[in-house]
Amino acid sequence: MGELLERFPLFPLGLVLLPGETVPLHIFELRYRTMIETCLDSDSDFGMLWMSDSGLAEIGCTARITQVLERMDDGRSNILVEGTQPFRLERRIDDLAYPAGDIELLEDELGSEEESDAGTRARTEYAGLVQKVTDARPDEDDLTGLTAYDMAATVAFEPESKQELLEIRSEGERLDRLAELCAEAVERFDYAQSVSERAQTNGKVRH
Repeated sequence: MGELLERFPLFPLGLVLLPGETVPLHIFELRYRTMIETCLDSDSDFGMLWMSDSGLAEIGCTARITQVLERMDDGRSNILVEGTQPFRLERRIDDLAYPAGDIELLEDELGSEEESDAGTRARTEYAGLVQKVTDARPDEDDLTGLTAYDMAATVAFEPESKQELLEIRSEGERLDRLAELCAEAVERFDYAQSVSERAQTNGKVRH
């Protein structure tokens, strides 16, 4: 069992944060302004959970405030946060000025020999996707050592896909799934390009 943290600040959002990923947040609601100020004063993290159409996810990612970009006179602020560690929400707490809960920090299972092969496949598919989008293939030295989270954090995957990666507790399985997601993204990119090229040669667009 991982470390248990009680009364941990929580921020439900319509996005999924991954470990190592940096995202900007605009803080405007009073309860979250209070939460962020509390975290800044105590130099502590808070937890981000995906709020999907079907409800609040149980697995989230702790977030550390890395930079306060702007503070406004009305109390709003713009901040940068970086994902740190996956967690499971065990119990919600409702007696604070902001959402909170008791959480368990999650660790990965021990690695296996298969993880090396999965890493090779994932980095190959990831490099192919980057090359498709940017016309520049990442250097092999830059790819070496990248984890599934490192690579996924740079790609605009759908929240469902990112949540799936966040919930996998094996790096080997996560790398395998990332390879599939990158391959699927390349297919969609190629299809979108072919549709665009056909549209440009079809003359007038019908309304």
